[in-house]
Amino acid sequence: MGDSIDRRSFIKKSAAIGAASLFGGGMINGCGKKKTSQMQKVSDLGIAVVRGEDYALNTQKSVELLGGMEIFVSEDSKVAILANPQRNNPGAFTKPQILQATVQMCKNAGAGEIACISQLPLQSWEATGLKRVVNDEDVELIIVNRNDDSQFKTVPIPRGIALKEAEIMKPLFDFDVFIDMPITKDHAGNKFTGTMKNLMGLSSGNTNRTFHKKGWQTDIDAIDHLDQCIADLNTVITPDLCITDATEIITTNGPFGPGKLIKPLKVVAGTDRIAMDSYCCTLWGQKPEHILHIKKGHAHGLGEIDAAKVKIMEMSV
Repeated sequence: MGDSIDRRSFIKKSAAIGAASLFGGGMINGCGKKKTSQMQKVSDLGIAVVRGEDYALNTQKSVELLGGMEIFVSEDSKVAILANPQRNNPGAFTKPQILQATVQMCKNAGAGEIACISQLPLQSWEATGLKRVVNDEDVELIIVNRNDDSQFKTVPIPRGIALKEAEIMKPLFDFDVFIDMPITKDHAGNKFTGTMKNLMGLSSGNTNRTFHKKGWQTDIDAIDHLDQCIADLNTVITPDLCITDATEIITTNGPFGPGKLIKPLKVVAGTDRIAMDSYCCTLWGQKPEHILHIKKGHAHGLGEIDAAKVKIMEMSV
């Protein structure tokens, strides 16, 4: 993977220069910036939505609609995947079938190394069945202690409004390709979890605590601050591919559940986080313009909030 290897070498050589210089352009894992022509074609396609009871097949077909995993993962590239094993209540965690299908597609595309990265404990991975996938597919599971400062790198956020810097887990910097794999669901504070909010799983306990002011579940100013921090964080972390679990999701009592469960039976794939989250929030009657971090992410120029301007490819299997 020539471009990504060059990028990885650049990151290592630039470590001595300092984070402010390295991330002045505002991107971590900017493989998409290196593969401009390919990624532009994917962006032009919009988002892919596949519905069916076979969640692995949904995942496979959604990525195929974008052009195939080979667009994102090249020979010998190193792939990091951020799934969500938050709680084993139905609709609160990324389905193992979705993770397994993604790993297998990465292998078929020629990935040299694949790892799941997380701050959630091993027990969560075991309880949700995601650890079984790690074992069956013989991939690495990297669990970072969110309260260990030595396992994080401080990164400036030049365009941040509420968040001026963030501590990001160091293992992410060792990979060429980053796949964001959330489950979309309710959240106690801002009412929505998706591709953007899932990236909080990369930042330290210290950073995430700055997101949550007193009253973050009820106070409008505290909720606004939380959403602005989420949008700000997304200006410096750009996944190469997002695959969202919208198969079974909780619409109340999120993010842990148990809550009211609906079953859209959908997997959504794409590179436009705003478009994907805007689509997913409508699955239980939300409007994207009412989800503050989607609105703020759009204001940051991170993607398209207007569904009329997004090509949405849908199919059932």
